[in-house]
Amino acid sequence: MALTIKNFHAIGLDASATEIHVDHGGYVVELPVPGAEVVDADGAFLSPGWCDLHVHVWHGGTDISVRVDEAGRRTGVTAMADAGSAGEANFHGLREYVIDPAAETIRAFVNIGSIGLVACNRVSELIDLRSIDIDRTLAVIEANRDVICGIKVRASGVIVGTWGVTPLKIAKRVGEIARLPLMVHVGEPPPLIDEVLPLLTEGDVVTHCFNGKSAGSIADTDDIWRMARAAADRGVLMDVGHGVASFDFSVARRALNEGFEPFAISTDLHRRNIDGPVHDMALTVSKLHALGMSLEACIAAITERPRGFLGLPATHSAIPGARADFTMFRVANSNLTVVDSMGKTLVLRQVFEPTATVIGGSHLLAETRRPKTEGRVVQ
Repeated sequence: MALTIKNFHAIGLDASATEIHVDHGGYVVELPVPGAEVVDADGAFLSPGWCDLHVHVWHGGTDISVRVDEAGRRTGVTAMADAGSAGEANFHGLREYVIDPAAETIRAFVNIGSIGLVACNRVSELIDLRSIDIDRTLAVIEANRDVICGIKVRASGVIVGTWGVTPLKIAKRVGEIARLPLMVHVGEPPPLIDEVLPLLTEGDVVTHCFNGKSAGSIADTDDIWRMARAAADRGVLMDVGHGVASFDFSVARRALNEGFEPFAISTDLHRRNIDGPVHDMALTVSKLHALGMSLEACIAAITERPRGFLGLPATHSAIPGARADFTMFRVANSNLTVVDSMGKTLVLRQVFEPTATVIGGSHLLAETRRPKTEGRVVQ
């Protein structure tokens, strides 16, 4: 369907036009298309489509994954990366049943553990060397280059036990062979975070970067804090990855006060946090905004930067020739009380509220998944 989008405030877009026209093929064009549906944004912001760099959407293939539509368009997200739900042994299912049919753009980090997150935290994907098949992993990567964006490794004690940093070293070598970055989950040791950071290079991603876990946080000591800053300075990308146990308001507030902003704001959305503390992207980005990130910085962290990592257009999305991919949203006044992964509370004076998405010639309404008991929004 052809569309004409009007009455919006562009943010994060190279858009000087007051209207955006989309042809029947779903591409932005210069002139209106006869008979196009008019999409009136009613004064809302229009940004590149929101992008979540860390979700789990292999529904049915793992015991924690949500359905794509629970993480996608109806919450304002038009692109996402599944963060290691599937390893080489079950990646074909993730692709056939989730990635290929989705209206949203989905990329995936393949788990270095062959079974992925089939029974997450109950059956570790990284018990010992039998858990990793390097040759099969490389073969799956070659067969799925168009959708695999990196390699995921969970480098924390609940997963690797006494195996420590070795799975990370193996994943790094596989990434070097395949010319792909890592996404590394950091948390409780082993390994210690100061064993992890020196192994990472430009383009690798640290997810759960603001976690508050004992002996697993960048805020543990001043030396580790400086190590994390040095890693970011050399091009290691810091990703929020809120999750059920991996986001601490105190750590994030200190980082933002010191000018240490994340590369990407992501949710780590899955079955165990969708009803709290995460809920969705809108509530997650609202938390970072309340902690001190500007509106513009928040939008870059959920559009331009993660979309660029996945090879998707962002700021040029409104230029003729680009495939239409937009999120409409408002920023509403609020007194909503929310919690982090540690149970600490924060009052949001403003909340992001997605109202609609446009993907190609498809326009779909969106909404925020509100906490039921954490507070209320005022008009």
